[in-house]
Amino acid sequence: MLRRIRTILAILFLGLITFYFLDFAGLLPDGFNALERVQFVPALISLSLVTVLVLVALTLVFGRIYCSVVCPMGVFQDVVTWLSAKFGKGSKGKKWSRRRKRFQFSPEKKILRWSVFGVVLLAFLCGFTFLLGLVEPYSAFGRMVTNVFKPVYMLGNNLLEGIFSRFDNYTFYRVDASILSGFSFFIGLVTFLGIGYLAWQHGRTWCNTMCPVGTLLGLLSRFSLFKIRIDTEKCTHCMVCGTRCKASCIDSKNQQIDYSRCVDCFDCLESCKEGALSYSLPKATKAKVEPLVEDASKRRFLIASLATTAAVGKMMAAPPQIVSNNNSVKPYKRLHPITPPGSISLAHFQQDCTSCHLCVSKCPSHVLKPSLLEYGLGGIMQPTVYFEKGFCNYDCTVCGDVCPNGAIKPLTVEEKHRTQMGKVVFIEENCIVHLDGTSCGACSEHCPTQALSMVPYKDGLTIPHVNQDICVGCGGCEYVCPARPFRAVYIEGNPVHQEAKAFVEEKKEEIKVEDFGF
Repeated sequence: MLRRIRTILAILFLGLITFYFLDFAGLLPDGFNALERVQFVPALISLSLVTVLVLVALTLVFGRIYCSVVCPMGVFQDVVTWLSAKFGKGSKGKKWSRRRKRFQFSPEKKILRWSVFGVVLLAFLCGFTFLLGLVEPYSAFGRMVTNVFKPVYMLGNNLLEGIFSRFDNYTFYRVDASILSGFSFFIGLVTFLGIGYLAWQHGRTWCNTMCPVGTLLGLLSRFSLFKIRIDTEKCTHCMVCGTRCKASCIDSKNQQIDYSRCVDCFDCLESCKEGALSYSLPKATKAKVEPLVEDASKRRFLIASLATTAAVGKMMAAPPQIVSNNNSVKPYKRLHPITPPGSISLAHFQQDCTSCHLCVSKCPSHVLKPSLLEYGLGGIMQPTVYFEKGFCNYDCTVCGDVCPNGAIKPLTVEEKHRTQMGKVVFIEENCIVHLDGTSCGACSEHCPTQALSMVPYKDGLTIPHVNQDICVGCGGCEYVCPARPFRAVYIEGNPVHQEAKAFVEEKKEEIKVEDFGF
């Protein structure tokens, strides 16, 4: 019964979290972002103390329930393990049988676990968030879904749109199915194949070797009240429970369980025909509890030896520059990348963002994309704002509403109207009014705050005039500017977001014509 309840809850969490990433049509209400906010690392970074305390309390009472039910990457591995048991083949080409030996006990890789945890923690404290985002389970799963699964999902939608439209059924509509970032796609694919392979072959190995959340909650789960316990009097050393343990933490021979690696999947309970296993309180059995042994000196040595590497990585961070050999126009370079509205500042955003890419997936204007080196080495894959495919909607606050980390603070529409994430820069030498002597004004027409207005130029033409004080950096002007290869207007990011001055919308007087002049 416990296994069935756990399986149902885990599938619900995995299915809803995955579809929330894929849902480009907004079928799920905004309230489903609560599933992202109960993830351990996002709650910890956003200082959601109630959520963190609840997760810690659940672990101290029930063990690693978070890993077996709430964490989407953990449940993903369980799905792959189940598929391996269902369709995998043995060394002789025969299909696996559930009665055949699948797993076996293996000692804890303590040095590897705590080395990864120490390096990731130290890098995060030094401002090098990339390592945390790379191995943190929720963020890794989010990138996998956004960069690998979603393009395939969109292609499937477009295929159905083509089929249904031929029968005059327009239930589906065509959407952009392109890959947002080659590097993020590569990382997402490697994550999918790497963790998928480990789960196919070895179950929860990744959770108990590389995952920092698994390591931390594993430490707490040693002291949990409810545990899988072995009744030594009933146990016949058949070792069946060990073959069903996807965490490889049951030492059937010595009748011991490594509780730091047990993820409470409850697969072993149903496998024991003797009733020697129970999920119970300490008084229910005289099970042996392996004491916690810490090798603090080794861990301190490993952390200290790698500290320099993390610090050097941060110092090497530097934004890229645009270089052009075209002398007919004036090249420009964006000195500061643009961070999403509500991110407060570049420093705040880089410190708190773990690159889960939920904001990238949910952005209706498609202006958020994973960065490469725009933020330097420490900010690889963190979302940045680009205006190649659109501009930031003046009334849109989606990215702040869905961000589980607090890296992007939620804004009201009124606050969004005054948040200046960047300032417009006008380069007259690149403007087609100056180069070609023809009228344009596209940038002014798309500016929601009138930060760009057309003023008299020459030969009866008008040219843009900039008022940076009322600009919010939405990028409407940059997106529509027809000048190439370098636009005449672009948005320069603000390292610290500012408050734009209020603007007064011009009211056009209606001219009434009472009679014709002839």
